[in-house]
Amino acid sequence: MGAVGRTGGMVLAVLGAAAGAVYQAAPAVAATPTLSSQVAYVRSGNVYVSKGATEKRLTTGGGYSRPSWSRDGRQLAVLKGGQVWVMKADGTAKRRLSTRPAAGASWSPDGRWIAFASASCTGGPGVYRISTTARAATPQVLFPSECRGEALPDATAPAAPATGTLAERLRYDNAVAWSPDGGRIVFRGGLCESIYDDCLTIGTVSTGAERTVAAYGGGSLQNSGFAVLPGWRPDGTKLAWTAYQQGETTADNQPVHVVEFDPATGVKRTLGAPEDRELAYVDANRAVVTGQYRGGSWVLTLDLRTGARAAFHAGSQPSVQPVAR
Repeated sequence: MGAVGRTGGMVLAVLGAAAGAVYQAAPAVAATPTLSSQVAYVRSGNVYVSKGATEKRLTTGGGYSRPSWSRDGRQLAVLKGGQVWVMKADGTAKRRLSTRPAAGASWSPDGRWIAFASASCTGGPGVYRISTTARAATPQVLFPSECRGEALPDATAPAAPATGTLAERLRYDNAVAWSPDGGRIVFRGGLCESIYDDCLTIGTVSTGAERTVAAYGGGSLQNSGFAVLPGWRPDGTKLAWTAYQQGETTADNQPVHVVEFDPATGVKRTLGAPEDRELAYVDANRAVVTGQYRGGSWVLTLDLRTGARAAFHAGSQPSVQPVAR
């Protein structure tokens, strides 16, 4: 794909009351940025990879979504027909891991497991892991911990994304994110659903303990919204997700946007521009997001220090290869 052209003047965005919001510019760049690692992304239901001006298509026939790189950068997990598949980094050797309906998957750091969301024994979204090496492996329950040791519930499909607005399409995406240290998994829902209408949880793999990091409605919260599509920074010190909020008043409303969270301090800040989503970190200073450009969804690079955004390739659902190739 060649040069992307210029878009014109600056567009500034501050999202409601979100702390630490970074002022943003509309994408404006004369040439496609070059990254040190490949980015996998989806366009028209197929997976592409690129680290600069050229791109390579890995799949054909459509129906693919949510690519996720293994930590050694040699494999990708994808959803195909609502089930988890894996393939090599060049798109070959595709194989299905499980017939259980799943949402976006995430690799364990050692590559032995893939975590994904599917219906739990409680009826809400649960988190499972499945071996990446054993043939005909059976998924194992991780969250909620009370479902560990229970018989697996019927393999019902997760809630399908609604048609309509961007927020309606994103609300029920149950993609999960395994932390770089292997100890935690972030997922939508959890025990917090007994208090709130929507919530996001960090779960500790070893103990099953849960920590709520975002919540909407219920309890004393007079708002509605969601937090979905979590992703860890490679060093594990930051976590980002896609959020949306309807507040008690119009002034409290926040459109679809990206939140960055520090698990150690609890500090949050808004990144990107309105309708940016699906952030994936490149490193501590750079990320890619899906945003609006030329009337459609594009993968954009994002400077986390200055907020500068640049058009990369048409598509969405980016995942950054951990190891440069």
